[in-house]
Amino acid sequence: MNKKILLSGILIAGSLLSNAQNKKVTYAITGDGNKDFVWMNIREVDLSTGLVTKTLFDRSKSSFTLTDVNTKKLTTDKDVVAENILTAANVPTSTFVAAAAYDNRTNKLFYAPMRRGELRWLDLSSSDKTPAFYTSQINNYKLLDANDEATNITRMVIGADGMGYALSNDGNHFFSFTTTGKVPVITDLGGLVDADENSGISIHNKCSCWGGDMIADAFGKLYVISASHNVFVIDPVTRIATYKGSISGLPANYTTNAAAVNEEGIIVVASANLFEGYYKLSIKDLKATKMEGSDTKYNASDFANGNLLFQKEANELLGGKITAPVKISSSTKVFPNPVTNSSFNVILDNQSAGKYVITVSDLTGRVFSTKTTQIIEGIQTEKVKLNSGMSKGIYIVKAIDEKGTIIINEKIFVQ
Repeated sequence: MNKKILLSGILIAGSLLSNAQNKKVTYAITGDGNKDFVWMNIREVDLSTGLVTKTLFDRSKSSFTLTDVNTKKLTTDKDVVAENILTAANVPTSTFVAAAAYDNRTNKLFYAPMRRGELRWLDLSSSDKTPAFYTSQINNYKLLDANDEATNITRMVIGADGMGYALSNDGNHFFSFTTTGKVPVITDLGGLVDADENSGISIHNKCSCWGGDMIADAFGKLYVISASHNVFVIDPVTRIATYKGSISGLPANYTTNAAAVNEEGIIVVASANLFEGYYKLSIKDLKATKMEGSDTKYNASDFANGNLLFQKEANELLGGKITAPVKISSSTKVFPNPVTNSSFNVILDNQSAGKYVITVSDLTGRVFSTKTTQIIEGIQTEKVKLNSGMSKGIYIVKAIDEKGTIIINEKIFVQ
């Protein structure tokens, strides 16, 4: 692996912290295990063996509570009419689930039921034996056609920045959501943008790039693994989707619907339509190999855990800690540095005329401010004000052009 390439990405300090949860535990959305395709059950899976170890929620057997965090309305399993279990709004996983993400900081399993326009989650820290589910409407989602397959959310993950990310089938709705607090803040960031080098292979194409799952790496990137085996690298800041290639070594008709990183840093995938067990996937050459002895009873529409791709490499590159700010060279475009008051300046020179976005984020990738500016000609200096909520420490300043190219990427130290 080229360490220089990795270092050019976002260096995520938060991703270097040890995962407090068992890295072997992954949460899977499955059917009943009777060769069915009713993806409404939640089970624990050990990705080192590929075996189901525990059932957390069974659609036809488990008691539950479901609380709407906006209206405070509480629903229990006793309020559900049995014959409507597949479509009833008050059943936690009704209308099936194809997108889930696990946040190891809050110990919550987030997911989006298809055709509901809601973000839901299971509180895994609840001391009650009855699973406690929560739901929150995605603002303006009802303006879309909930019955349109294109707008269904089928990919979801928690990024290295601690934010949740979700993606519609057609790639035109890329959502972010907060994972802390009682009510998540959900934002539609817009549609993904195909990179120029994709050679006509589009993240929006129905036949080749819908469905599947999404994983995150320790450097701030996201990876979409479509149901049709195509892999894209996503920059959540620019929303640019870069085609990486197609997976080889899978059986015919084996759709890649579930994907997660195991404790060894290897991607494991599973299918929702074939009961053929799990496969390990090398991100370097996109070759898949069979996990002998893995589960063939349950299909899986999604995997979710707290592991990040390239975590080991990130630990090695950064030594497991963040050091003092780097020395400022004469070619710096950001000043003063250190920042001693409420603002700093960014020099934009030798750039084409057009719109540019300047972002300020911490080392976990959390964005504190965004400023859009227009370059006309010559040298231009932009003043950037610091967010009042920012504390002392190291931050990353980026300037991004209209094509999504990062033209400035510097550290600043706020005193």
